[in-house]
Amino acid sequence: MTEIKKEWNSRYSHKVHHTNEYYFKCLGGGILSCGLTHTAVCPLDVVKCNMQVNPQKFTGLVPGLKVLISEEGYGAAGCFKGWLPTLLGYSAQGAFKFGLYEIFKDFYSNLAGEKIAKEWTGVIWLAGSASAEFFADIALCPMEMVKVKIQTSAKGTVPLQLGAAVNYMQTTPGTGFPFKSLVPLWSRQIPYTMAKFYFFERVVRLFYAYVFTNPRDSYSKSTQLSITFASGYIAGIVCAIVSHPADTLVSLSNKPAYAGKGFGEIAKSFGYGNLFTKGLGTRILMIGTLTGLQWWIYDSYKVALGMY
Repeated sequence: MTEIKKEWNSRYSHKVHHTNEYYFKCLGGGILSCGLTHTAVCPLDVVKCNMQVNPQKFTGLVPGLKVLISEEGYGAAGCFKGWLPTLLGYSAQGAFKFGLYEIFKDFYSNLAGEKIAKEWTGVIWLAGSASAEFFADIALCPMEMVKVKIQTSAKGTVPLQLGAAVNYMQTTPGTGFPFKSLVPLWSRQIPYTMAKFYFFERVVRLFYAYVFTNPRDSYSKSTQLSITFASGYIAGIVCAIVSHPADTLVSLSNKPAYAGKGFGEIAKSFGYGNLFTKGLGTRILMIGTLTGLQWWIYDSYKVALGMY
């Protein structure tokens, strides 16, 4: 009697099967990993954005923090202004980024077939992360625009409360709310996320191939999560560099001086070299830390729920 060979399915090729429940749990992990971390580093984000739009006043991370604290203080009106749209926007983005990545990774693997999927794993990572981020940025864009407007506007010119700030964005001509920043967000976030997932996956494998050479399961969960954090931090440095020019454009587009101008016109006026350099050191520090923490939180969450 001829045995019928089951067709290979990426969803069921893992130690823990990628069921719909698994995907749903990944959404929760993405909410925690992105929402919490971006909110935690909100002061760095405020300084970074202002270094991009007002480099004469905010000349560096430490001097910028001093200026921010002396003029606007601590809390939701100072260092943490824009924290609520940050939390909401990046929680939504994280759900799509991590959740859809898992879905698209299996989807493209099944399209390619077992042999090609294993031979071209890196391409699968890149395609899955780019597809996930496309939708994640649609979810992020409205709150990102509100966040940047709150964080970069002169004190007293824009409401700090979320509802009032959204109403301001909706009723003020030239803001382009809610999706004016979507194209530069895609320009920033899609390369960022492709680098984030590709280099994370690659660096993890390099660690286990050349540094921690015993079988992965032989190491404690704490050691595995330390490797996760280190891999995420390294990936974050690459992410910061490749996405910085588009990030600067997003910040500049919310500056009153550039209201109504196209992104090409803004880039030419600000200077192409400045797009690559202004605030880059702060962004590397911020994104390296963010990415390391995000992967650590995401994998810790998966460990706690038995998803490994």
